[in-house]
Amino acid sequence: MFAKINHVAIVSEGFVQLARFYEDVFGMRTAGKPRPGRAVTVGDGHVGLNINPRREGRQARLDHFGIEVADVKAVLARLKQHYPEITWLERPGTRPFAALTTHDPAGNVFDLSQKDMANRAGVYAEAEWRQDRTVSHVAIRTLRADALAEFYAEVFELAPLNRAEGDPNHYLSDGRVTLELIPWDVRSSAGTSIIMPGMDHLGFRVESLAALTRDLEAVSANPQLRPMALGIGKEGEARLETFRATCSLGTFHMADPDGVLIDVAEA
Repeated sequence: MFAKINHVAIVSEGFVQLARFYEDVFGMRTAGKPRPGRAVTVGDGHVGLNINPRREGRQARLDHFGIEVADVKAVLARLKQHYPEITWLERPGTRPFAALTTHDPAGNVFDLSQKDMANRAGVYAEAEWRQDRTVSHVAIRTLRADALAEFYAEVFELAPLNRAEGDPNHYLSDGRVTLELIPWDVRSSAGTSIIMPGMDHLGFRVESLAALTRDLEAVSANPQLRPMALGIGKEGEARLETFRATCSLGTFHMADPDGVLIDVAEA
């Protein structure tokens, strides 16, 4: 494939503890030299999860994702030709996963890198490894789902996947990870707090839901690593129902200790 989703970023006030959660529950591992006070990066052997400390003016949330391409210059040429309104910003050389940061036509931010970048480090420099629990999809809610499906297919050559009849979502694959585009409508927030457009949830594929459940019970003994409960109260029930109704890729729905939504499917 010309492009692959190579990382997802979370902003967290408890970024060190959150990294431990993803290590203990999903088997992700750290690599490379730690960066004191900076982001903690864990990975599944294919996708890195950058957990960044919350700083002034930033929200704690599922924040952005990254795409690694065979040729950054080709991507920029496509943007100039077909999407001249889109700009980009060069990133500091200390980031081992991003050369540029840019956005799609709806303003969703993503990092852009090239496979042979000289500053790759940590999980981004290691040879890929295999593990049982891996990132399966990244979901975005947007007012422009149709336009974004065309954008990611045209600029990054992500392959559109078949949809069930009546499914309004778009699914595009890099051959391993799926980018899910969910149409956003303020009316979908009826009965709960407003679900904003933007990054929505993270998906994982696991070898066994029963084994995952046992690991979640074990990690819950530590209050700092305990997953945030879903479906509590009437608003919580409405939010969980919306989550289930708008994503068909997983069968088990949960949240990490920060409340980032996670959709899980059994391999």
